[in-house]
Amino acid sequence: MARANLPSIASGEGGLARYLDEIRRFPMLEPQEEYMLAKRYAEHDDRGAAHRLVTSHLRLVAKIAMGYRGYGLPIGEVVSEGNVGLMQAVKRFDPDRGFRLATYAMWWIKASIQEYILRSWSLVKMGTTANQKRLFFNLRKMKSRIQALDEGDLRPDQVQQIATQLGVSEEEVVSMNRRLSGDASLNAPIRATEGESGEWQDWLVDQSESQEDILVEQDELDQRRGMLRSAMNVLNDRERRIFEARRLAEDPITLEALSGEFDISRERVRQIEVRAFEKVQKAVKDTAEAARRQLRVVSEATA
Repeated sequence: MARANLPSIASGEGGLARYLDEIRRFPMLEPQEEYMLAKRYAEHDDRGAAHRLVTSHLRLVAKIAMGYRGYGLPIGEVVSEGNVGLMQAVKRFDPDRGFRLATYAMWWIKASIQEYILRSWSLVKMGTTANQKRLFFNLRKMKSRIQALDEGDLRPDQVQQIATQLGVSEEEVVSMNRRLSGDASLNAPIRATEGESGEWQDWLVDQSESQEDILVEQDELDQRRGMLRSAMNVLNDRERRIFEARRLAEDPITLEALSGEFDISRERVRQIEVRAFEKVQKAVKDTAEAARRQLRVVSEATA
């Protein structure tokens, strides 16, 4: 599973397009096939299985890497760092947890790319805190969300809003905005690296979620919703009503209101809520374990 065995982006014009064409040739994996390959690698250190897991997810890495082009770094290096994160994910992936590799891997891919960017940008020191890292990677998105599109310093109310939402100080927001903005024009040329050149505006990032991210998140959300719906069948009508009102509603109903609805004490409502949560939690765990057992049976039968 060495990096040398993976396709690389050649320097010069057309290198990225050729790389994307090359990685599209690797087939996507069906859930059952992915599970079997992951088990073979985890239990038998099957490098061929690991290689198939990695190559089938190179398109995910490329898609995520494109979201970081706005930092002016060679896209080949960004993709390469993302591939390192993917390989780390494959090494640590536990197929018995019930989730797809893409769901698990995208966090490793993003982390690897972000660490590379932080190492490469002279504006950000290695000692940057977790909150400052979050500010570094989300400031542009936040400015776009609140329509702070003007050059120069942010307005005090904008600074306060960004600082509150990202959990950093207002001074850090002002400082990071000045570091990232500077006096440069969007038409200013970026440094040429290995045949790459252009203007800053050519590297602006589309902040919308990629289709891969959306599909992965939706798949995971659908699984969780299905498990929750199934688990709630263990509740009686009163438990279900209290559980939904207290745990699932966007605006939870107070204990006092529910005590009046059922003509019981507030403490009794709280006890029912806790008991209902414990029953649902146990049912979800039992459902997940049953699904893993069934998947193991299928994989052994087809091995």
